[in-house]
Amino acid sequence: MPVVSSKKPYRVGRSRTGFGLFATKPIRKGTKIIRYFGPLLDSKKKEDDEIENKYLFELNDRWTIDGSVRKNIARYINHSCKPNAESDVKPRKRKVFIRAIKNIEPGEEINYDYGTDYFKAYLKPIGCKCASCEKKRRKKRAEARAERLRIKARAERKASRQAAQEAVRAEEQLGQKLKTEQKQGLNGKTAHVGASGKLVNGRVLNSGLGNGRGRFKSAAARSFAGKPQASVELGAPQAAIVGGQRASA
Repeated sequence: MPVVSSKKPYRVGRSRTGFGLFATKPIRKGTKIIRYFGPLLDSKKKEDDEIENKYLFELNDRWTIDGSVRKNIARYINHSCKPNAESDVKPRKRKVFIRAIKNIEPGEEINYDYGTDYFKAYLKPIGCKCASCEKKRRKKRAEARAERLRIKARAERKASRQAAQEAVRAEEQLGQKLKTEQKQGLNGKTAHVGASGKLVNGRVLNSGLGNGRGRFKSAAARSFAGKPQASVELGAPQAAIVGGQRASA
């Protein structure tokens, strides 16, 4: 890190992109802060035209400043899409000064816009890391997170509605199943009772065919009801009984 005189209103310090130039004193708007300098390269000379680095500052179609020399403290000034300084180019004098376009407070990093060509060649491929672009990226990330949360909440609400609907359908199906089973059970009882007897309050009364437990009276038995019956001795000649009197066969 180069040593900067304490009389200068700036110092070289650590930045988010490496090194940067920071104000040590208040710098008023319009103040020339520092000169950007280095060897002049002539594009008409092949050896000069073949030089390539990130610190080339083009003055015009012919002359370019090679600012890669260590003594060029201005080379530590970083790019910003919303800068607080700008490059003041003097093509005839072949000089470039960095001038404040805003009031810069002590501790604030000094920056200027490197221009479209530099941005496309060096910054766009890796992503600009200036405070303005970082702020935009943070905003986009926050919006993306908020959108993901909205989508998640919407999906949860939809799932909740579907679960509630499925619960209602399941309850309806269960009720329908119970009704069907009750109807089938009632029809089975009616069919059974129709063959065996009368059903009163769910009970079968006076059933003559109840697993042998009911009393069965034949027509002959009913015809002799209340009349005395003659006894028949085993082995004796059988006799017909007429009108309650025994007659010989």
